[in-house]
Parts: sequence; C-alpha cells; structure tokens
Amino acid sequence: MFIDTHMHEMTFSKDSFLSLDEMVRIGKQKGLGGICITDHDSMRFRDYAAEYTERTGFPVFVGIEYYSLQGDIVAFGIREYPRKRIPAQEFIDLVKEQGGVCFAAHPFRNNNRGLEDNLRLVKGLDGLEVLNGSTAPGACAKAALYAGELGLFTLGSSDCHVPEKVGVCATYFPEEVKTMEEFLAVFKKGEMKPAFYEDGAYHILSPCNEKAAYEARF
Repeated sequence: MFIDTHMHEMTFSKDSFLSLDEMVRIGKQKGLGGICITDHDSMRFRDYAAEYTERTGFPVFVGIEYYSLQGDIVAFGIREYPRKRIPAQEFIDLVKEQGGVCFAAHPFRNNNRGLEDNLRLVKGLDGLEVLNGSTAPGACAKAALYAGELGLFTLGSSDCHVPEKVGVCATYFPEEVKTMEEFLAVFKKGEMKPAFYEDGAYHILSPCNEKAAYEARF
C-alpha cells in the first residue's frame, strides 16, 4: 500500500492550492491507497478528514508539519500541539508522551526549515524523509545517508502544494491501514520504504535505483 505521508490542503495551509477532493482524485489515479494531510502548525482539518473517510472509504490521515525552533517535524497520533514555536526536542517529547510518531521533514532543504545537523542532537525521532518531491535530489540523498548513520526509518512524500506534485513520492506500507490506529501500529514497526512515481507506477527505493531516483526532477 502506498501513502503520501506529507501533503498540504488549502483550507488551513494558506500556501497550498489543493482541495482534498483534488488530492484524492489525483492520488487514486497514481495508485495511492491513502493520503496524509499535514498542514503547517495546524490539525484543524482532522474532523473533516474523519467525516470524509467515513463517507468515501478512502483513508485520509491527519498529522501536522510543526515548525520547531530547529526545523520542520511531521507528527501523527497526537491531539495536543504547541501554538507557538518550541525546541525540536520538546516537541518530539510531546509527541512521544501522546503515543505518536514523528519524522524530520526535508532535513537538508536549503530554506532553513530542516533540522540539518540537529538530527544528531535530538532523541526520539522515528524517521527521516529521504524522498521529498519538493526538495533537491542532493538534499534528499544527504538525508538518506543520515538515516543510515542514525538508524532511523526512511520515508517518501510529495510535500505537495500544487496538483502536479501530488503523489510524486510516497511511502510503501507493507500492510493495509485504514484507521489512524492501524497507521501508527505499522509505522512503529518501521518496515515502510520510500518510493517514487515514474512511468505510471510506484518504485520502491533500493540501492539499484537510488541514483536514478535522486537524479529525477520530481
């Protein structure tokens, strides 16, 4: 099952030009089995997403892309989140206290919003985004090196704000997940794999196709 684990919907992410209906439509066309809405510093979309999932049967998981003092972190499985910026470690600790999971978003993107070398300082991250459809290939490749060094799970996602970016990267989940409880349970096992969309299908990142994936212009 392929899930785009980092996406922005226009209602609460004001830099997005995507409605949920459009995200789902394009995602289905590409073969996604679910999507994740991770708005900037907000989880206000979760009630509507829950209603949408119940009405349509298509899983929409709501998390958050939180801008900590050291950089962006995507989290799932939490109810409470800070309304102001706090240190990355404090946010990670808050996520863990609520039984959630979190990963560093685009840790080496050149916009001062990635954790960068703070990855070596914080404790408790579950994974790193090593394929991000809105980040330069070199920065993604560097994230993959850090993931190996630190022993963290690896994920792929589009970080989409416009239609053409929906689903360009995603994460392979080895089990079907329909609820947030199932999503978290599979996530915590750490058997997910980053994937990229090419020639009408998803391709799981592996050593044999890694160079081609990072050189692709998503």
